[in-house]
Amino acid sequence: MTVLTHRLQNGFRIVTENMPGLKSASIGIWVNAGGRHERVEQNGIAHFLEHMAFKGTKKRSSVQIAEAIEDVGGYINAYTSREMTAYYCRVLGDDVALALDVVSDIVLNPVFARDEIEVERGVILSEIGQALDTPDDIIFDWLQDVSYPGQPLGRSILGPEERVSNFQREDLSTFVDENYSADQMVLAAAGAVDHDAIVLQCEEIFGTLKPRVQAPFLVGQFKGGEYRQVKDLEQAHFALAFESPNYKDPNIYTAQIFATAFGGGMSSRLFQEVREKRGLCYSIFASAGAYSDTGTLTFYAGTSGDKVSDLANITVDELKRASHDMTEVEVARARAQMKAGLLMGLESPSSRAERLARMVTIWDRIPSLDEVVSQIDRVTVSDVRDYAATMGAGAPAAMALYGPVADAPSVQDLQARLVA
Repeated sequence: MTVLTHRLQNGFRIVTENMPGLKSASIGIWVNAGGRHERVEQNGIAHFLEHMAFKGTKKRSSVQIAEAIEDVGGYINAYTSREMTAYYCRVLGDDVALALDVVSDIVLNPVFARDEIEVERGVILSEIGQALDTPDDIIFDWLQDVSYPGQPLGRSILGPEERVSNFQREDLSTFVDENYSADQMVLAAAGAVDHDAIVLQCEEIFGTLKPRVQAPFLVGQFKGGEYRQVKDLEQAHFALAFESPNYKDPNIYTAQIFATAFGGGMSSRLFQEVREKRGLCYSIFASAGAYSDTGTLTFYAGTSGDKVSDLANITVDELKRASHDMTEVEVARARAQMKAGLLMGLESPSSRAERLARMVTIWDRIPSLDEVVSQIDRVTVSDVRDYAATMGAGAPAAMALYGPVADAPSVQDLQARLVA
């Protein structure tokens, strides 16, 4: 497999990886524009824009966009995150040129018809309502808000109902003008792809697109705090977070290995101690997420109201204990899980294209898999213990609780327990 890159004169980047033996391909455009690039009055506009891209362009109706891809057996989709928006297709190798034409069309030529805006507004408001009705979904928005209060990084990607209810065509166009420039886009493709053919097509489609200086976003500062909503639900939902390394921090691998060993699978400490030994919950996990300038280590569990206090306290006790007795066996297992997950995931052209786009956006290059595996293998038991200890050294913590949680400990109680 060979990774090839190319940069047009306007800064538009192209990265491809041919995967011999595959008959299909994944191709998409990743735009360095997400929720954290919004001003407060724009909150939710990046996600709204993603929806509107499929509602018609200068040469295709919404139906024609769907039919163009589905007529050849492919699929097309998109997503918005806090740092980027992605538009992508999966098709057979013979249809890569068609897929690139369609994806570029919806990104560059949306018409934002006012009647379609009203239709999609209703769809998004329903999506917001569904999120609010899904406790193990909305709790992470609340956790993000108390982790990064008053900051773009802490705002919901969907946006508040009152803003979504009032977005107009001009708001969408303004966000595009401010963020959808040539130097903020990456075209990534993997599978049965021809690099030279894609470059030629990109030169024709994107060559005249102008570069533009994107306004800097506010650097994320993990503050911590607590959000608690008491409600008569079947489950008490508990989420706890600490700051963790950003994408470029070498310690990101330590954080990820710790999260995997501590709560990443059925053999992890949290799963074994909290679920298997004590029966306090059905679902429990830990994860380490990263942004360009910060990151978040998150613990989540759902339990009954009479068990939430025990669950929260035991989670903190196990976290404290990990700083002293995390073992080589646990770390070795976590390293193996990370490497296997990385390599198995990259057997899919969609995962490959996603990785290519993210690596180019973060590093402006593609680190080899050997380089990444080497970084994972360098993490020692001492590194993992030291990382766990940072959370017991007075580090800020954020907590969100939802359901029958009136008697759950406060975030201050948990922090005090950590340092006791």
